[in-house]
Amino acid sequence: MSKAGGDDLEKADLNSVYATLKTSTKGLSKTEAANRLQKYGRNAITEKEESALRKFLRFFWGPIPWMIEAAALLSALIGHWADFAIISLLLLYNAIAGFWQERKASNALAALKAGMAPKAEVLRDGEFTTIDAAEVVPGDIVRIKLGQVVPADVRFVGGDSISIDQAALTGESLPVNKKIGDLGYSGSIAKRGEMTAVVIGTGRNTFFGRTAKLVAGAGRGPSHSQKAVTQIGDFLIALCLFLALFLVGSELYRDIVIAKDWHWSDVLDILRLVLVLLIASIPVAMPSVMTVTNALGALTLSKKKAIVSRLEAIEELAGVDILCSDKTGTLTKNQLTLHDPQLFAAEDKATLIQAAALASEPDSDDPIDKAVFAGLGDKKVLDTYRADKFTPFDPVSKRTQAQVTDSSGKTLLFSKGAPQAIAALCKLSGDTADKADACVSDLAARGLRALGVARSEDQGHSWSFLGILSLEDPPRDDSRQTITRARDHGLQVKMITGDDVAIGKEIASQVGIGTNIRAAGDLFSKNQDMNHLPARVVDCVETADGFGRVFPEHKYAIVKALQGRGHQVAMTGDGVNDAPALKQADCGIAVSGATDAARAAAAIILTAPGLSTVIDAIDEARKIFERIINYVLFRVSMTLDIMVVVVFATVFFGFPPLTPIMIVLIALLDDVPIMTIAYDNTLVPSKPVHWQMRQLLLGASIIGLFSIAQSLGLLLIGMEWLGNPQWQSWIPLSKDQIQTVVFLQIVAGGHLLLFVVRARGAFFSRPWPASRLFGAIVGTQVLTVLMCGFGWLVPAIPWAIIGLVWLYMIAWMFVLDLVKRILYRHQQKSTYARGEKS
Repeated sequence: MSKAGGDDLEKADLNSVYATLKTSTKGLSKTEAANRLQKYGRNAITEKEESALRKFLRFFWGPIPWMIEAAALLSALIGHWADFAIISLLLLYNAIAGFWQERKASNALAALKAGMAPKAEVLRDGEFTTIDAAEVVPGDIVRIKLGQVVPADVRFVGGDSISIDQAALTGESLPVNKKIGDLGYSGSIAKRGEMTAVVIGTGRNTFFGRTAKLVAGAGRGPSHSQKAVTQIGDFLIALCLFLALFLVGSELYRDIVIAKDWHWSDVLDILRLVLVLLIASIPVAMPSVMTVTNALGALTLSKKKAIVSRLEAIEELAGVDILCSDKTGTLTKNQLTLHDPQLFAAEDKATLIQAAALASEPDSDDPIDKAVFAGLGDKKVLDTYRADKFTPFDPVSKRTQAQVTDSSGKTLLFSKGAPQAIAALCKLSGDTADKADACVSDLAARGLRALGVARSEDQGHSWSFLGILSLEDPPRDDSRQTITRARDHGLQVKMITGDDVAIGKEIASQVGIGTNIRAAGDLFSKNQDMNHLPARVVDCVETADGFGRVFPEHKYAIVKALQGRGHQVAMTGDGVNDAPALKQADCGIAVSGATDAARAAAAIILTAPGLSTVIDAIDEARKIFERIINYVLFRVSMTLDIMVVVVFATVFFGFPPLTPIMIVLIALLDDVPIMTIAYDNTLVPSKPVHWQMRQLLLGASIIGLFSIAQSLGLLLIGMEWLGNPQWQSWIPLSKDQIQTVVFLQIVAGGHLLLFVVRARGAFFSRPWPASRLFGAIVGTQVLTVLMCGFGWLVPAIPWAIIGLVWLYMIAWMFVLDLVKRILYRHQQKSTYARGEKS
């Protein structure tokens, strides 16, 4: 539906609102309400959900799943059922693990729906009745009391006043006082007073519902890590197809042209060769290893008070270069405190605060009242007064008033409220009025809230202007240090708040963010397409230190604008208003005490207050990213090694150097230490880290080429051994045993390569391998040696040959380490040079 009457109803006079909605202060009849429910729909957020089966089947679609599925199909076609079972189980495990993590991830729309008020009091047929909030329609007259949730977007039409907390929607840190004609947002909560209101918008056409639309439309598509896995898969598929065509072409040429002895049974032999190559080319465990590594990293982050709800967000967090932080409760304490008071007629500071306390409501939840009582030096002084009458804050007069009797029996009146209202009450003029105005302007410029206090000793006939209290929500004690840490980590921090620009500028200055705080409303027009912002606006977003008076669509637009400039953006938030931006951000972070909607939309949920936990999480995320990069370097290098050696030996020596079961064993033996890489010790990069696929694949390919040289060198030595009678008389070897030699070299040499690629310097430099990784590698090496020595699952080879192979691999380990260090040095220089040009 369209909002009844459109956005004009938010600003039109009440008579026009009644006329447009065809209603009155008497409300609707039940019949008319039922008709409108049919016309406008239920006052609820509905969304189209993808079936669980469809979500699950998506995990069988993509480059790496295709490769695994092709290998499983070929295994079944040629009757290799053991290979088929192992490959199918790995494929199923990857799908189940991914589906489970996605199921646990953000479901912001469900949380938003749960946030709708379950019940509402509506005026139907002349009587107030309680109905489900989902049945409220435009034109209904609703009654809203203390503690109730506003069920729809409304305009207040009756009653004295009401104070509603809409912080979760707009980001304002204090409850907002409403009077007749004011607008109330769906999902806000009444904190004081009672009023009636006319409903002007329901469901998706409320402020709350438009936020839900943004959440539904938000999202970045595949994460950087998912794109990286796809690119790695594409690279390996292309190489596999090239080598498979070369292998099949060579075999066909040999059988048809040279041997001239072609039989259809030869197809089975060719399929076996292709199967060996396909199994060799698939990084079968790559999705599983990345999932497990991230999951173990998530466990570590949970100990740092950061709960991960979307695993790939860990890698996104490692690359974040802009952190958009909300103000209240994250950078500040979310607790108003009294600042330096400005004295006028008051004798001293204590007298001024005491007067303000007498004009406040004891045990009130109002943050201003709490701040005033907290500022009292001696609360017992209030016991000398008897409270006779208290008038709560009135949005028309903009002040509170209390009548008390002191210990001598004298009646006194005290009032506190907006300085302009208190000044008018006291009839200030001349220099005193100018001084008060200057004081209020100065406080506003510094981002402080001003509160005037007055006293009357003659039943309110004349008032004395005692002074002005200033209030602030002070920065957290660790905020400035945390901002400094963030900058040291290569992060730019932008503050985003629903409060006024002056307040934002003051806090941003105090914590060290900067003073270039822009009003979001000045940058983004109301009907602007937030997905296609002008370059001028994006430039302002990129250079600003923060934004004030921010609405949900502004936060979303800020994130989109920064992402459009190539930034990886983390966004912190705690309210419904933050949900769209949290979902759109590369890494949405729900801070401590966040609403269900914010937690559901976020990828990481903090359980400790402040930003320091975010920086701790970034440290851990960068470690995790480094471990995954180490795995990818190892896996791609080894995959290249196995594929090329298999094709080379098959084409030029006429036999495959590895059997299918050997390749499966290699995968299983590799994955034991690889799973422990999540515990490995790594250096923490000082700057954001990203998937630089060109450099990564180039580096892995170069290391892979030298690994190929290592394996082919040993294979050539083995073939020479077969044809050398002198060597055969010393230690006889068969072709089957040569396969075992190659198997030993690839398993053991691969694990030594893991020691090489995990270190950015020499492999023997700090940080040394974690005990779990080292123990896993040693354990698998001992098992591999025993398998080769005793002939478990592979043909046995002499122990002397095992010793010679190990000497050969250790020598190559130093060669590979030298290649790696030269490669890193060259890549660092080229990256720096590109940065200089840009």
